[in-house]
Order: sequence, then structure tokens, then C-alpha cells
Amino acid sequence: MPRRGRAYYARKVKKAVHLLFFRRHYRPGARGSELKKALGPDYLQVLKVLDGLLRPLDLTVKQVFEVPPSASRELAGIREVPEEGAPKQRSPDEARYYVVLRGTLEPTELKYCGWRIDDVAALAISIALILARGGKAPRADVEAMLKKKLPGWRVRAGLERFMRAGYLGEDEEGMLYLEWRTLAEVELAVLLDLLSKAGVS
Repeated sequence: MPRRGRAYYARKVKKAVHLLFFRRHYRPGARGSELKKALGPDYLQVLKVLDGLLRPLDLTVKQVFEVPPSASRELAGIREVPEEGAPKQRSPDEARYYVVLRGTLEPTELKYCGWRIDDVAALAISIALILARGGKAPRADVEAMLKKKLPGWRVRAGLERFMRAGYLGEDEEGMLYLEWRTLAEVELAVLLDLLSKAGVS
């Protein structure tokens, strides 16, 4: 790839920020095809430059391959912006790109996001159960698991909140699955490892 000047990338990074930071649809972020149309065929390199600029702010650009709710929900791939030319099973143009937190929030910071510790725990358990069931789980089973720790009204309200926030989705058969925000923000392998070490079942 030919070397590009700083001014070239400065213009494109500015446009990428506008596309990724400002919500234009009901979801934040932008599809690879949108970015390619707006930034050109080297949009992955532009995103890598942006990712480097975001690092000191503890933010990163995430690539998420989405799976339609009506399809068999295999886990979507989650990764940072890939190297151009790296082997890949799906085109990056099909993915959606988000700006998310690079690290993790401290427990004392959660209150600024409007989340209680037990809300976060309930979401983590819900995600883990859905993963354990292969990407989908009956809502009744998730509720039964959460009711071991929380009163019924809190469980129902919590699940509705998780769905409104984009962490979980529910299909017409009452099956819960992982939605875009979980795939973009949650390190699923790390979560499962932590729950395993904590002996959560």
C-alpha cells in the first residue's frame, strides 16, 4: 500500500469520527460498506489510525460481525480492526464498527453509568447462560436462574432493561440471544473465564 501523508489521514479520520461517534440510526457505529463508501477502499487503515489516536483515551474501534436473529445464532466474531490482507472468513465490509471502552470500568465508576452491581451480575449470568446454550436460551430458563438470586420483579425488569439497552434480544419463540451491544462491548471469553474461576453455576 502506498504511503499516505498526515493531511490525507487527518481528513479521513475526521470523517470516520463523524460516522462512528454520532448516531444516525437506532444503533451507533457504521457498517464497513458505509465506511468504504465514505472513506475509500483503504478505510481499514484509516480505522487503525483512529484506533491509535483513541488509545490514550482508553477507547478502541471494534469490528463486530452480526448474525440475524432469525438465523441460527452462532457467536459473532469480535476483534479489533484487522490488518489489511490478513486471512478472514467474512469480508470486513459486512461487519459493523463501534467505538467502545478499551479497558474496564472500576466498580466505583459503574454508578455514573446508572448500573447497580447486582444489575451487572444479572447481565453477566444471563450472557453466560445464553453462551452455554449455544447462543440462544429460553427466557423462562434465564428468569429461573436469576430468580435464585433476585426477586421476580427485579428479574423481569432487568431483562427488559437489558433488551432495551441492546445487550439481549428476544425472538418470537421467547428465546433470548446476544444483541449488538454485548457483541461490541463484552469480552465473552474473559467473562466466561472469570465466572468459571468464581465457581458461578
